[in-house]
Amino acid sequence: MIILSFLYILAEVLIALFFFGFGLKYLSHFNTLGENTQLKVWNEQLQIYERKIGDNSMLILLFSVLTIAACILFAIILILLIRNIKAIVFRSKNGEHIETFKEVVEDLFDNKFHITLLAAPITTLILFTVLPIVFMILIAFTNFDSSHQPPGELFTWTGLTNVTDVFLGNSTKTHTFFGILGWTVVWAILATFTNYILGMLLAIIINHKLVKFKKMWRTLFIISIAIPQFVSLLLISRALEPAGAINVALMKAGIISSPLPFLTNTLLARFCVVVINMWIGIPYTMMTFSGVLMNIPAELYESAEIDGAGVLQSFVSITLPYMIFVTAPATITTFVGNINNFNVIYLLTGGGPFALDYYQAGKTDLLVTWLYKLTVDQHDYALASTIGIFIFMLVSTVSLAVYNNTGSVKKEDMFQ
Repeated sequence: MIILSFLYILAEVLIALFFFGFGLKYLSHFNTLGENTQLKVWNEQLQIYERKIGDNSMLILLFSVLTIAACILFAIILILLIRNIKAIVFRSKNGEHIETFKEVVEDLFDNKFHITLLAAPITTLILFTVLPIVFMILIAFTNFDSSHQPPGELFTWTGLTNVTDVFLGNSTKTHTFFGILGWTVVWAILATFTNYILGMLLAIIINHKLVKFKKMWRTLFIISIAIPQFVSLLLISRALEPAGAINVALMKAGIISSPLPFLTNTLLARFCVVVINMWIGIPYTMMTFSGVLMNIPAELYESAEIDGAGVLQSFVSITLPYMIFVTAPATITTFVGNINNFNVIYLLTGGGPFALDYYQAGKTDLLVTWLYKLTVDQHDYALASTIGIFIFMLVSTVSLAVYNNTGSVKKEDMFQ
């Protein structure tokens, strides 16, 4: 334990060196995010303009977050050090055995092995999930956009300006946000439950005792999974264009006289993405339900048949409750995934048709695709971060609330 105390002290020293040698320089500018912009200064001797490096708001914010995290780590290690020293003093006074460093290490692979296993995942989670989320949240309270791009320009704190612009202002951004939010919710519900219901029906039909060649039918429906999703979506997108294969075939057949606006009409474009998502998603849900159906005890159906239950009553009383119970967590995950379903929307319609009453968005854009456009195309990182925070809050709140109220959680001990 004495060696362990020295290791704690060494860690404290290293963190202190990081703080005073590197972190404090950035943390001291945290309140302003920089004062000196990058300038071009005329060099009389060389007769050229030289670039004078100024502050970088991005680096100041990033390293300030890391420095604050290091300070928190310093406090945690200090608490552990004090506890360790108290334990040594207490055991020394009472004549108890003081663990050697070797015994401490051996204990980490024995009684405290769970700590050893969790150390790497928790560290990775903090570094690559928690800290980036904190950084994103802080960006939402700045004016970091295309006009304030470091290192050429600085961005500063703006408080709740972005939040009020999106949620409370009577602006194009507010109109765009609530319009896209409404479509995102509608899309998530339709995309989830169309695949869920039709995938369930398909699995029930294929698994029916009167249906032959079950393996062949499953294989045929699963073939679509073997093709990379982005390839399928891009090909379908081209086929739905005015001069695409579908419109050309319909016109040659005399069914239509002019191309159908599959991707340029709002209602038709939304209908297309829902239908095509069914083509992509139903095979997955069919596979899931096939596995569930195969695991329903046959004794339940035999007992129901003896009691005089018909096919419909057996389905309502046995099959449906069983499948809902087993698949509820997966359905919640699918719903959350559809809220953030980037591929289907972006690769199929690109978020279009584009609307003049929307701010840098189209009528089929989801919040996540709008966020992508704001970040990559418009470099409006502050607004994108604000939307990202809302998506995080929406997804986490809905998923946790629904999951904790499902029978899969409440009646977990009853399920056999």
